[in-house]
Amino acid sequence: MKPENQDQAVHRPGPAKQDNKKHKTGRHRSKGTLEILKKGRTAQNSAKSKANHQLSRMERRHQAKILRKTKTENVLSEKRRSLNVPHLVAVIPLSNNVFVNEKLMEMTNVLQKADVKLRTSVASEGYSHLWIEQFKQAFTFIRPDCSSVLGLLDTLKVVDTILFMVSAEVGFDQDVDLLMTCILAQGLPSTVVAITDLEKIPIKKQNETKQCIQKDIENWLPDEKVSKIDTSTDILNVLRRISSQKKRSITFRDKRPHLLAEELAFIPSSDDNVGTMKVTGFLRGQTLSVNSLVHIPGWGDFQMEQIDLTSNDFIKSFTGKDVQTTILETANPKLQDNLACENIPDPMDAEQTWPTDEEMKEATSKNKRMIKRVPQGMSVYQSAWIPDEESDHDDENTESDEGSDDFYSIEDETSDNEMKSMLDDHMETMSMTSVASEAPIEADKYDLQFDLDEEEKILNKIKEAKADQMFPDEVDTPNDMPARIRFQKYRGLQSFRTSPWDVKENLPPEYARIFQFENFDRTRKRMFKNLENITGAMPDWYVTVHVKNIPSKMFHSRDARNPVVLFGLLPHEQKMSVLNVVLKRPSTVHFDEPIKSKSELIFQCGFRRFTAEPIFSQHTNGNKFKYERFFHQDSIVVATMFAPIVYPPCSVIAMKYCKDGSFQIIGNGNVLSVNPDRVIVKRTVLSGHPFKVHKHSAVVRFMFFNREDIDWFKPVELRTKYGRRGHIKEPLGTHGHMKCGFDGQVKSQDTVCLNLYKRVFPKWTYNQFYNVTK
Repeated sequence: MKPENQDQAVHRPGPAKQDNKKHKTGRHRSKGTLEILKKGRTAQNSAKSKANHQLSRMERRHQAKILRKTKTENVLSEKRRSLNVPHLVAVIPLSNNVFVNEKLMEMTNVLQKADVKLRTSVASEGYSHLWIEQFKQAFTFIRPDCSSVLGLLDTLKVVDTILFMVSAEVGFDQDVDLLMTCILAQGLPSTVVAITDLEKIPIKKQNETKQCIQKDIENWLPDEKVSKIDTSTDILNVLRRISSQKKRSITFRDKRPHLLAEELAFIPSSDDNVGTMKVTGFLRGQTLSVNSLVHIPGWGDFQMEQIDLTSNDFIKSFTGKDVQTTILETANPKLQDNLACENIPDPMDAEQTWPTDEEMKEATSKNKRMIKRVPQGMSVYQSAWIPDEESDHDDENTESDEGSDDFYSIEDETSDNEMKSMLDDHMETMSMTSVASEAPIEADKYDLQFDLDEEEKILNKIKEAKADQMFPDEVDTPNDMPARIRFQKYRGLQSFRTSPWDVKENLPPEYARIFQFENFDRTRKRMFKNLENITGAMPDWYVTVHVKNIPSKMFHSRDARNPVVLFGLLPHEQKMSVLNVVLKRPSTVHFDEPIKSKSELIFQCGFRRFTAEPIFSQHTNGNKFKYERFFHQDSIVVATMFAPIVYPPCSVIAMKYCKDGSFQIIGNGNVLSVNPDRVIVKRTVLSGHPFKVHKHSAVVRFMFFNREDIDWFKPVELRTKYGRRGHIKEPLGTHGHMKCGFDGQVKSQDTVCLNLYKRVFPKWTYNQFYNVTK
C-alpha cells in the first residue's frame, strides 16, 4: 500500500551528497599533446624550486645538447693546444734487456729509412724531441732512472703519457710489482704498452708470446692493449695512438702549475752558499704568478725573482714562430708570499690577570668546599668522572691532604717539591709490560751476514702485532706501582661515541707552531675557484723561471739522471699543520712485517716528499677516533702527522726504507683533511677474572692489587667480553679482590674489563730534506 502522505516518502539528498565527476567525452588530450602545444613554454607567474624541479623532455634535450657542445669544444681546444706543445712521454722499460736510449735511436733510424718527414733535437737535460710532419705533433721522450723509485715518481708527476716497453724475449722483471704499484698509487696518466724483440721469437710462437704478455699486463692495466714497435708502421701506429688518445686527469697536478726543466742554469750570488737557478721549460696546468711560491721535490719551497718568456730552435722548427725573450713578471716584495711555515707563539698569550675584589670576596666567603682528590697533572675537565667529596676541614687539614703521596686538590693546585719529585720518579719508572716474550734463536741457524738483532726486533714486532689482534688494547696492571699512578693521565668514559671531549684541552707545545683553518673545506673550494683569476705566465708557454736562494751545494750535488720538476704552490700550502691521510695496504705487494705506530715512514704526498712518524687511528665516523697501535694487514687507517698543508684530492704513498737501500711500499691512499682538532684517543683495557660468581654479582681478582686502586677506579663502568655491564661495589680485603655487580649472570670463563682513555698527539718529526739517493 502507498503511504497516505507521499511527500514524506520521497528521499531528498543532504549537503553531504556524493558529487561524481562528469565524463568529458572527446575533450581529453594526452601529456605528449600538451607538451607539443606548449613547446617548452612555461607560465610567467609559476615559481619552481631548482632543487625539486623535474626537467621536462624538451629541457633534457636542450641540456644534453649543451653538454655535447661543451665536450666537443674542450676536445677541439685540447687538440689545438697539443699542436703548440710537445707531448711528454716517459719511456719505462719493464725488462732487463730493454735499453731506452738504444731503442729511441733505433726508432728514429727506422722512421728516417721509411722516408717519414721528421725533425729531431736533444735538450740540454738529455730529453729527445721528435717532430712528425704527418701528425703535425711534437713529442718529448724522457728516460727516467728506474733504479731510483723516488726519482721515477718525480718524473711521472708531470708527464702526459707513459710508454711501457716489454721484451718478448725476456719478459717482465722481478721488481715490476713494486714499480707498477707505486705508479698506480701516485696517479696514472695515459699509458701505452709496446712489445719489442718480437722478431727474435719463432713465427709460430709469436702470437702465443704476445698473448702471454697481454695477460700479464692486465693484472695492472686491465683495459690496455699491447702493440708492436718493430717496424716503421708499428712505430707510427704507436705515436698516433699516443697523440690521439684521451689524457687522464690527475687532480693534484692539474690544479697547480708545473714545469719540467729542459734547461738549467745556476747564477751564484755574492754569498757563495746560495744563488739563483734558471729553470726553462713548458708551463703546464694552471697560471703561474711570480709572487707565489714554488716547490721542487726533494729540495723544498722557494721564492721567484722573475719569469721570462723565451723560445728555442726546436719550437721554431715546428711552429714557425720566433719569440723574443721578454720579461713577463717581476716579483713584488709587498705582494710576494713569504716562506714562513711555522707560527711564532706569543709567550704572553697564557698570561693570567689579577682577580677582582668581587672574585676575592666570593672565594673567601665559601666555608664549605668541594674537594676532589685526583692524580698530579689532571685537570678539572679530566677528573669529571671522579666523585666529589664534601670537606669542612680547616686550612691545616687541607694542606696536609694536599701533601699526600698520590693525590692533590684541584681547588688549590700548589703542592710541595717532595710530592712532585716523587711523582717524577714514578713517571720515570713507568713501562708497559710486554705481552710477548722473546723466543730463543739457535746460534747455528745463521751465517756471518745474518743480522740477529734485526731478526729479533722483527720477531718481537710480529708477536706484539698478533697479541694486539688477539687481545686488543689489553695491558697488564703493574705490580710494582699503584695503578692510579701508572694510569693517572687516563680517564673513564661512559660512552666512547657520545661522551664530550674538549678538543683544546692540554694541547702540546707544538700546536702553538701550526696553522688552522676556521673552515678547511670552504677554504679549499675558494682556492680552486680563484684559479681562473690568477695573472701571470699562462699554460703552454715556454718560460724561464728565476728561482732565488737555491743552495749551491744542492744544485751541484743533484743526480743528473733524475730531472728537475717544479710545482707552483697554492696559498697557505707552505704552512705547517696537522695532516690526516687515509692509508690501506696494497694488494699487489706482499709485506708481512707489522708497521707500528710512530714508525718512521717516507711519504710521497702528491708533489711533496718527506719523512714523518705518524700515529694511526681508525677511519670511522664520529668526533673521537680510536688509536691503533699497529697498521695491520687488510685494514684501513688514518695516519696523522705534522706536515705542510695540502689541499685534497691528492694521492699519498707510504714507504719504508730498508737497510739494503731499497724501498718497500706499505700503504697508499689519499689526503683526508687538514684538521688539528681530530681527537685520537688511546684505549687501555685492564682485565680481571671472576673468582666467585653469584646471580648478579661476582668477586673479581687480578685487575688491581691494592685496596686504594679499587676505590680510585670505582666510578668507571665495567664490561665483560660476553656483553655484560656492571660496576664496582666494594673492595674485599687489601690484595685487590673486589665485589662487582652486573646486569645479568656472569659466566666463570668470562673476562671483566675496565676501559680507560687518553688522547694522543703526533710528534714533530717532519723532515722535508729527504735525499732521493738515500
